[in-house]
Amino acid sequence: MDIGIGLPGHARWTEGRTLVEWARRAEARGFSTLSVSDRLVWSTPEPLITLAAAAGATSRIRLLTSVLLAPLRANHALFAKAVTTLDQLAGPGRLRLGLAPGAREDDFVAGEVDYAARGKQFDQLLERLAAVMASGDLVGPPPATPGGPSLLFGGNSKAALRRIASHGTGWIAGDATVQDVQDFAPQLRQAWEAAGRSGSPRMVASVMYALGPGAEAAVADAIGSYYAFAGDEYAQYGISIAYTRPEQITAAIADFERIGCDELIFMGNDPDPAQVDLLADAIGL
Repeated sequence: MDIGIGLPGHARWTEGRTLVEWARRAEARGFSTLSVSDRLVWSTPEPLITLAAAAGATSRIRLLTSVLLAPLRANHALFAKAVTTLDQLAGPGRLRLGLAPGAREDDFVAGEVDYAARGKQFDQLLERLAAVMASGDLVGPPPATPGGPSLLFGGNSKAALRRIASHGTGWIAGDATVQDVQDFAPQLRQAWEAAGRSGSPRMVASVMYALGPGAEAAVADAIGSYYAFAGDEYAQYGISIAYTRPEQITAAIADFERIGCDELIFMGNDPDPAQVDLLADAIGL
């Protein structure tokens, strides 16, 4: 199982070069992937721009949006051009797109995109993106990766299963527990097989972490405020399932690997780049 790391974009970072330093350290310590999350009405950095900076600061580590709120990119041609440009900057095979419809209406109000129509917008974006990647719709540079970056989809709805089976290489589960993955995996495999897809869908899970003396405070501050929109109970649940001790990290790796995950991504909650080294030390990288 691959082990990735996620930028602390939802935490209280104040200097953009901090995120670039995270990217450099993540590659130097041997993590498989660097991921970045997405929100509009928050301080989260724009994912494609952030990964472009990371691509320039690194040469090997894979890059992932985890997850990008696809329907907010209402200009589908411009989005496709941004993706192929980033793919060229990163080089073949490094960029993957994790995509989801989004669940917070305020992001769509701020973006002047119809929240109720986001599923339709999402499907239209996927069709345009596929056309561009096949070079049948020239709106920018061709992708460096043959066929374009692979797509992972978030969510556990019937629409998510349909998109995975028709356009994707697999599923990405955010703030996941082992039980979450176990519950969804049979539906995922069934939809994959029913669509006549060969091989198996890739399963990627992401979890929250912080390590060191201030880990619990960092998690409470970052996750509590980030999920406050869903109510205190949900925010406290998010805090409770985050990983703050090395022994929890190693146990999580064993548990997610046991159930067949292909990759586990630890999302940062403390902006200090030393968190990269603390995580690498905990898992022996």
